[in-house]
Amino acid sequence: MLRIDAPAKINLALHVTGQRADGYHLIESVVVFAELGDRVSVQLADRDEFVLEGLEAAALSAEATGSNLVVRARDALRDAARQSGTELPAVKIQLDKRLPVASGIGGGSADAAATLKALCALWGYEPGAEALSRIALGLGADVPMCLDGRPLIASGIGETLQSLELGFFLDLVIVNPRIAVSTPSVFSKLTSRENAPLSVPQGLGDKDQFVDWLARTRNDLEPPAQRITPEIFGCLSALRLAGATFVRMSGSGASCFGVFANASAAQAAARQMQRDKPGWFVAATRTVAAV
Repeated sequence: MLRIDAPAKINLALHVTGQRADGYHLIESVVVFAELGDRVSVQLADRDEFVLEGLEAAALSAEATGSNLVVRARDALRDAARQSGTELPAVKIQLDKRLPVASGIGGGSADAAATLKALCALWGYEPGAEALSRIALGLGADVPMCLDGRPLIASGIGETLQSLELGFFLDLVIVNPRIAVSTPSVFSKLTSRENAPLSVPQGLGDKDQFVDWLARTRNDLEPPAQRITPEIFGCLSALRLAGATFVRMSGSGASCFGVFANASAAQAAARQMQRDKPGWFVAATRTVAAV
């Protein structure tokens, strides 16, 4: 059995800079990935099988199996191989779901990306980086960045990726009020779709300088998401009260994150918030350089 982690995707900043004629929004986003995440396991089998398990699996139990991005990733990769004359064998895929669903931290997209990586390794199938990126984009705008799995700046609709060489880790606490937020609904509530782009990142080798620069950036989806889900304001406030030096919503919400001085401070804050907010998803984690 081959196991691959599917790390949470954190949008440290997300600027909406326009909208294409086909309706897709143009973005510029600073993205990092966390130690916290789901896990995908694959093995050869007599027939295709998908097993959903883990602490957060119940939220997906009513979903049709064919709708899960893990299954869609398997089928898309197999279809691409078939078009090139290669038939790929049946597999059993297990998804250990640890991240809350529809939460703005890329759980489904990360699962799809991990599935693509795992199956390419298991099958010994190498479609090439460009073809694999096209398959990923066909599954969702966030899947290519999750496939890349490094600190980066994503632009376009999320498919244009520029590596960001950060010389440090960020210790984070991620909280979610366990309210699923619809990404299309949040985008539909935007008051402006033509906003200023990101400035040139500063402090890439110094955490404090970088966080100072982050404070001058935005998540343009945060105000409309708060109008839909006011509990997001409570998440941000709780993180500030717990001692975070910087707080923001990730993606289209409702997950929020706080940057803490170090791992001990993040873990202590998470323990306190777990006691104060037993109904929330709360986890301390650290960013990773690459996956």
